[in-house]
Amino acid sequence: MIDLPQLLHLARSAGLTIACAESCTGGMVAASLTEVAGASDVFDRGFVTYSNQAKIDMLGVLPQTLQEFGAVSEQVAAQMADGARARAHVGLAVSITGIAGPGGSAFKPEGRVCFGLAHQGFATQVQTVEFGALGRDKVRLAARDHALALLQAALQA
Repeated sequence: MIDLPQLLHLARSAGLTIACAESCTGGMVAASLTEVAGASDVFDRGFVTYSNQAKIDMLGVLPQTLQEFGAVSEQVAAQMADGARARAHVGLAVSITGIAGPGGSAFKPEGRVCFGLAHQGFATQVQTVEFGALGRDKVRLAARDHALALLQAALQA
């Protein structure tokens, strides 16, 4: 588990504020960050964009990107992270979009989660993790923890 007070301390030390854009985790990253007293000086906001329309309206994800690649794609994760960083005017944003389950398909299996990381002054990074069919709750928790680890790694770099 990520040391949340340390993560927030790193952001403070770097003079960065954080936002997150979440789909399959439904706000779990934001909830984790705000469990720490005093997080409001570093954590700006979380966007819960569960539907495609919410991704378009709140984050500026392009409809053609959703149509061409689907909501669970690195292309959408990148646009979610970029949109969160731009709309919140923060230095660092992480995004999550995935298939927590149950279900999925041969093309996009249960447990596939795509992440985006938009960091001021750096190119947006994307990553896909195949957590596997762990069950909905475990995929969501694993995705939350991975997103927090991405934030921490960006702050330590």
